[in-house]
Amino acid sequence: MFVESFINNGKPYLRLVQSVRITKPDGKKVPQKQVVFNIGPLDRFDDGQPEYLDRLKKSFKAGNPLIPSLLPFCSSDAKPAETYRFTIREGSPDCIGHPKLFCHLLLERILEELGLRNFFASYKGFTKIEYDVYGFAKLLLFGRLLNPASKCATVRQNDDYYEPILKDFNPDNVYDTLSFIAENKDRIIRRINTNMVKKAGRSPNVIYYDVTNFYYEIEEADEDVLDEEGIVIEKGLRKFGVCKEERHQPIVQMGLFMDDDGIPIAIESFPGNTLDHLTLRPAMKKTIDNLEFSRFILIADRGICNYMNLLHLLDAGNGYIVSKSLLKSTKAEQKWTYDDEGYIEVSPDFKYKSRILKRDVKDENGNSRKVEERVVVYWSSKFEKRSIRENKKFLDFLQKLEKSPSSFRITALQSKALKKFMKKEYVNTKTGEALNSSDIRGFVDFDKVAEYRKSMGYYQIVTSELTMDPQTVIDKYHGLTQIEDQFRVMKGDLETRPLYVRTPEHVNAHLLICMVALIMMRIIQKRVRDLDVEKKADVYWNVGMSGERIQKALNKWKVDTLPDDLYRFMDVDDPDLALILRAFDIEIPAKLYRRAELKAIKTGTKIFV
Repeated sequence: MFVESFINNGKPYLRLVQSVRITKPDGKKVPQKQVVFNIGPLDRFDDGQPEYLDRLKKSFKAGNPLIPSLLPFCSSDAKPAETYRFTIREGSPDCIGHPKLFCHLLLERILEELGLRNFFASYKGFTKIEYDVYGFAKLLLFGRLLNPASKCATVRQNDDYYEPILKDFNPDNVYDTLSFIAENKDRIIRRINTNMVKKAGRSPNVIYYDVTNFYYEIEEADEDVLDEEGIVIEKGLRKFGVCKEERHQPIVQMGLFMDDDGIPIAIESFPGNTLDHLTLRPAMKKTIDNLEFSRFILIADRGICNYMNLLHLLDAGNGYIVSKSLLKSTKAEQKWTYDDEGYIEVSPDFKYKSRILKRDVKDENGNSRKVEERVVVYWSSKFEKRSIRENKKFLDFLQKLEKSPSSFRITALQSKALKKFMKKEYVNTKTGEALNSSDIRGFVDFDKVAEYRKSMGYYQIVTSELTMDPQTVIDKYHGLTQIEDQFRVMKGDLETRPLYVRTPEHVNAHLLICMVALIMMRIIQKRVRDLDVEKKADVYWNVGMSGERIQKALNKWKVDTLPDDLYRFMDVDDPDLALILRAFDIEIPAKLYRRAELKAIKTGTKIFV
């Protein structure tokens, strides 16, 4: 076997061929070349040094190919194992090792396959930007995934990499890069999606949507910008709202769309006091509506269940599966839910039933419309036990209040929780406490309390998919937990909050950087998850590998410089790192490496298969 170059559509390619003898119809045997392995375009592997093709052929014959994917085709007796000899004198700087991160070469390949290298290069030329905007963007993305820190501290990580990302740079340009990313946010999202469609086959049957928020460690919210007549012309972004982490600090809302592989599609940010259901239509109009997906079903929780939102989906030819608050439903709907008639009992712990209803609703223009949808309700003992467990303290408190109201005081927190059960609320505005627990008892509607207790264990889902099996509806809705997992990764492993950037454009850039870092992590997780290994029934195999383990493993993938231009890999036998390498078919034989061989590892890595 030997390596040869050939021209395809005017471009040089590499392939591995062997000579075979075939018998012609006249009985004569003639030699013929047979392709063993198509290596790929020559420019993908060329290290820029002279006579690359000759060196590649010689390295293959020697059993030590410059392209690692050729190693399985090398003859086992091509060459005896190499012995390395070098000398280090006491007192030499070479006595002290300085391992550098090598994992960024895998991350660079992911960015290239997402189309971001070409995107930044083309827009840099178009805008005449002089600084290395792609270099700064890579630093921000790699830093967020590997070692989250402030923007300035992330720039200082430049020398932590085997090949420094930036050369001769002004650190302040990191903020110019944030502005560039914010200005081109929608274009970046479209470019990523285009490449996900072409290379990863993205065509989601369902799209998940949910809203979370991130807090600022500041005391005052942003003021709105008003015109001379006092009309709001620009809303402040950092506002007080319902913080998911129960902090009394200004927040920013973020809506996230995710495909059915658990990979983010788009994000949008909103002022912190924006209600969840008011985020969906603006977010869809800004991104999803322009991505030209085939028909999909949007899955969201009850905070999004607003018929103006659902009609927007239907008018675009899409569908929905959303949960709907049972306590906010009509008395007739609640009665039907609690009635045992019609339930299909799957097990003693789970039952469901469904029906099709026609509703009169209004669209965003105030026009009356009719919709037909399937309503699915189910009861789960697991859900009931969890609800009781999560609300046990409050339920015990209500029971004590009903039996002996004068035996304890009601705090501000308890008074707030009582609001939905009160006939009328009386609160001391100075102390925040209820005026008198005995008086408060008379204002609590204990019929509502009984209704609240009765609803535990029941769940209601509405969908546009009239022919879909109810259990399928329930299963698809439960996939929404994936997006909650992504929020946990963003807030935990990627340290998206607290937010420190101040301007709206930099907030948008920061959140987009976190989203792209999350996409990179999810691609790695998916490759690990898809390995042909015995799957275990735990969260490790559901996501492929946790974000924390990926961070630790990638930070172990380092290379150390030795004398005579030799390089030694560090910790590639670490179990988690070895699993990631195997997932991407990256082979790191136990040997020392030359610089050209290091580059070949990157160029030979395939991200989407």
